[in-house]
Amino acid sequence: MDTPAALAKIAVREDGLANWAMSVEDCGELDWEGGIRLQWCHGGAGVVAATAPYLDEELLLAGAELVWRAGPGSMTKGPGICHGTAGNGYALLRTFGRTGDELWLQRARRFAVHALGQVDRSREQRGRGRYTLWTGDLGAALFAADCLEARAEVPIVDYL
Repeated sequence: MDTPAALAKIAVREDGLANWAMSVEDCGELDWEGGIRLQWCHGGAGVVAATAPYLDEELLLAGAELVWRAGPGSMTKGPGICHGTAGNGYALLRTFGRTGDELWLQRARRFAVHALGQVDRSREQRGRGRYTLWTGDLGAALFAADCLEARAEVPIVDYL
């Protein structure tokens, strides 16, 4: 079975939205410790961002729509790529790259503005930044730059 078919088989779909469980053993069960994961490292945001060039377009749009409706990450999740706003935003940006639909670029840019605000608020609270690509400020900065340039690529995965 090829990757797009495997992802289609294990997708959890409901009301035109799609997400993916944390593991194949958990297919059909999105709840994990009282919550549903929707981030780069677990769930639809990462699946959409990583597989946008070849994922079935209906699934791509369903996963991206779920990310949009869920909204940007909270302060506890942070602005970064791994489990924060930038990572979820890359799902939207990559959907723009695949479809060419400017709506997805606009949505990604809204996530980027939110991520940069999270960076500022987090620095005020902690008195310093977080200097990592996947969980810190650098990921948010690269995501914002990619949104400005309408570059639908993910750091390390596609460039750098």
